[in-house]
Amino acid sequence: MNSAPLSGLYGPSLSLLTDLYQLTMAYGYWKQGKQNQEAVFHLYFRKPPFNGGYAVAAGLAYAVDWVKNFHFSEDDLAYLGSLRGTRDTAMFEPDFLEYLRTLRLTCDIDAIAEGTAVFANEPLLRIKGPLLQAQLLETALLTLVNFQTLIATKAARIREAAGSDQVFEFGLRRAQGFDGGLSASRAAYLGGVDGTSNLMAGQRFGIPVRGTHAHSWVQAFGEEEAAFAAYGDAFPDDSVFLVDTYDTLEGVRHAISVARQMRANGHELGGIRLDSGDLAYLSREARALLNEAGFQKTRIVASNDLDEHLITSLKQQGARIDTWGIGTKLVTAHDQPALGGVYKLAALRPSADSDWDYTIKLSEQLAKTSIPGILQVRRYETEKGQPRADMLYNTAEPLPNELTIVDPLDPTRRRPIRSTQFRELLEPVFRAGKLVAELPTLEESRAKAQREVGALDLSIRRFLNPHVYPVGLEESLNNFRMQLILEKRAVRPA
Repeated sequence: MNSAPLSGLYGPSLSLLTDLYQLTMAYGYWKQGKQNQEAVFHLYFRKPPFNGGYAVAAGLAYAVDWVKNFHFSEDDLAYLGSLRGTRDTAMFEPDFLEYLRTLRLTCDIDAIAEGTAVFANEPLLRIKGPLLQAQLLETALLTLVNFQTLIATKAARIREAAGSDQVFEFGLRRAQGFDGGLSASRAAYLGGVDGTSNLMAGQRFGIPVRGTHAHSWVQAFGEEEAAFAAYGDAFPDDSVFLVDTYDTLEGVRHAISVARQMRANGHELGGIRLDSGDLAYLSREARALLNEAGFQKTRIVASNDLDEHLITSLKQQGARIDTWGIGTKLVTAHDQPALGGVYKLAALRPSADSDWDYTIKLSEQLAKTSIPGILQVRRYETEKGQPRADMLYNTAEPLPNELTIVDPLDPTRRRPIRSTQFRELLEPVFRAGKLVAELPTLEESRAKAQREVGALDLSIRRFLNPHVYPVGLEESLNNFRMQLILEKRAVRPA
């Protein structure tokens, strides 16, 4: 399924899924007659999450769904009309609310496809259109793209650690609400997990669903072997027994006893699940018991606050686990709960026949100083498709014949571009407010993510001190940026 389920969750209008200051700025632009001034914004992040070397772009399908359905309903307008300032006067005058009633988006939006490996400072979205409209898009686009990109990246790292093992997402009960749980399941599948326990995600997105049973099932029967037998009777070909309710290894023995009965009736136990204790030791012992009893193909599933670091450690300890159930630390991005993406104005002009005025946001930290221009991301690759370097350049200015990229954080680091094989990452999605792209299916985006991450050098994919993939500004863009920084600082009061 291509469509995102936002409208179904929240109602026909989601335009108030935003911050108040977006509406106050929009009102101010309207009051000043600046609402139709053409603007360009970029959505990007400044640093890959989890101290890693890359991120996986995600959330575009949700963003497209939100933009397609953008409008202010009568309920929205009534609420905005009810807002009062400190003197108990209306915050927004009636003529502005009438303007919002008929407002329809006419922006051009370009985006990097879901599943693409992306890096710091690269625009995941470029929005070009009337200033007021582009401003109103900020909060929703950030929340939709930030979170899913974060979770897809976490899932890709977990997939990296698990290798060819099966990985399932079991995190709904620990997620940040219904919407967080649903979008996390989608993003985790896009990033590389094999399925989810979330039935709504299965229904809405076609993600394979998997599950076992809880400790309460065993407790409800009093005796563990009886509980396993009852579950095996209900699901004779799809049973995974949770064996650690009382004593884990004794639970494995009880599972084997029931598995023998199931085999005698023509069925096979699918697996056992370990949810506590020393997973490395218990999995080795469980594997030995299962193999000795003739159940070499019975899978060992492990859960219990796992992530890519614990999976790596368990494998190093010789754990005999072949299926991983990942919950809390995946759907909450436990070790970094926010991507930190930003939405920055980069260019303005009064009309289509005017010259662009490039804008910049300054900071004492160069990493937080924005990049002016109407940016595109060009990825240079080897003939086999391995990424070598990315170049950010201003599409509104001609490119020189000789190309050099400059590190935006260290202008002394320069890299000549010799390769002629490249692709442009930002692709048209909306033109004049109309959807012009056919979005890939979730399965296609998932496959793309695995190809993209797999094509990165191992030094970039490693978890500890990854190599920094080269992303640079085209030299003339870098020079212009530095010139603009000096000009803006020169007029600042002492």
